[in-house]
Amino acid sequence: MRVPRTPSLLLLALVLSACHSTRGTLPPDLPSTPDVALSIPPFSDVHCSYKERLDQAYVYLELTGSYTLAGRSLADLAHKMQEQGLVASGPPFALFFDDPGVVPLEKLRAQVCFPVENAAAVQAPLRSDVLPGATVAYALASGRYPDVPRCYPGLLAYVKKMHWVLSGPIREIYLVEPGAVKSWSELRCEVQVPVGMAP
Repeated sequence: MRVPRTPSLLLLALVLSACHSTRGTLPPDLPSTPDVALSIPPFSDVHCSYKERLDQAYVYLELTGSYTLAGRSLADLAHKMQEQGLVASGPPFALFFDDPGVVPLEKLRAQVCFPVENAAAVQAPLRSDVLPGATVAYALASGRYPDVPRCYPGLLAYVKKMHWVLSGPIREIYLVEPGAVKSWSELRCEVQVPVGMAP
């Protein structure tokens, strides 16, 4: 019996299923065997490490408002990419630029994204950019994708312990299609934060 889908997870399933060449696999900048232990809800222990991330071209839709809009917007992004003949080179991800504890809900900024090999021909409303190479602290989380932010405190504590500071938006990479699993525990999301040395 498959796990019942919430509306936002159903949209994510549709998006991930469109990424035929990478379905069920890790994106190119991740090892096939994770080198960090899996963190599981309720995330009382969050296992972290760090690595170098390569430049990554991507296409995206810009969002302003509640971060819950991100999951609902992935299907729209995939549809617009298909209309423009753009092919994803890996699983979708989201970038979250603001701290909801500091920035008002209506002003929160996010992007829903797909990595691509070449985004030169992107047309509005899609945009393209390149995530610059960076050192990232990261954790691999299991469980429902809407619950992934519960692992943030553990990851940010690791960043503080290493005497680093954040140098860019939090990135959630959705590695497993929700519709392909029998249990939420089979879902995998890599959370990355770019870091730099504290002044």
